[in-house]
Amino acid sequence: MKNDKAYLSLSQVDMVFTGSSGTNPVLKGIDLQVRRGEYISLIGHSGCGKSTVLNIIAGLLPATSGVVLLDDREVAGPGPDRAVVFQNHSLLPWLTVRQNVEIAVDKIFGRSRSKAERRDWVLHNLAMVNMSHALDRLPSQISGGMKQRVGIARALSMEPKVLLLDEPFGALDALTRAHLQDEVIRIQAELGNTVVMITHDVDEAVLMSDRVVMMTNGPAATIGQVLDIDLPRPRSRIELAEDRTYNHCRQEILSFLYEKQRKVEAIAPVRSMAARAREQAAAQA
Repeated sequence: MKNDKAYLSLSQVDMVFTGSSGTNPVLKGIDLQVRRGEYISLIGHSGCGKSTVLNIIAGLLPATSGVVLLDDREVAGPGPDRAVVFQNHSLLPWLTVRQNVEIAVDKIFGRSRSKAERRDWVLHNLAMVNMSHALDRLPSQISGGMKQRVGIARALSMEPKVLLLDEPFGALDALTRAHLQDEVIRIQAELGNTVVMITHDVDEAVLMSDRVVMMTNGPAATIGQVLDIDLPRPRSRIELAEDRTYNHCRQEILSFLYEKQRKVEAIAPVRSMAARAREQAAAQA
């Protein structure tokens, strides 16, 4: 059973980007409490700031205001307690599968574990994602799905407190995507990782998550609704296809996303008229 205490906490997080064209408020008042071992998905329309939230948790972007706490410590920058798996696998092309994981393990555990222990740990993590057969292949010699497996193994090998997944299956074909989703579900159940994942896929969010966090559209996006996925684990995508709770959760998310898109489409003509009015006023001036 998961601990009810917040393990990862975002409190009143705002993000404003400033450029030559002025300020762009991306996030406003993000409040999210994640329990240890929980699997959270962030979903919303493109441009709603999902990746910005993930980058703030990762420490890659400092929030304009608000605070992020992980295990009661403030997040002030990148650290090995948070590992990110991007949609692009981000493997080093001149290193083999084994070496791409070794580089992370040596960096994190170079002083605390022997060479033999580190070697065994690399092999263990690659075995966990079923990549033991390709240890000496280069990234150019393996498929896209296999590259993502290596990226996940590298992230897990760091023993992070939180695993951050930025649309990790988005570039994969449907069959590979399904297989890799099942692998991540299996690994998360085995290790009890705390996971925050960005996705655009409603079925993926419901299948994999304990809760789905739905974000409003930008600018100044915030959390619009949080849905508990009350489905027992382990989960079977075949059995869930006819499950009443699964389909209810799916419908809840689709309704939220559809309603937000409908509002955007309704507001867009008004914004366009206002923009044209400003342009005309500027021209007359």
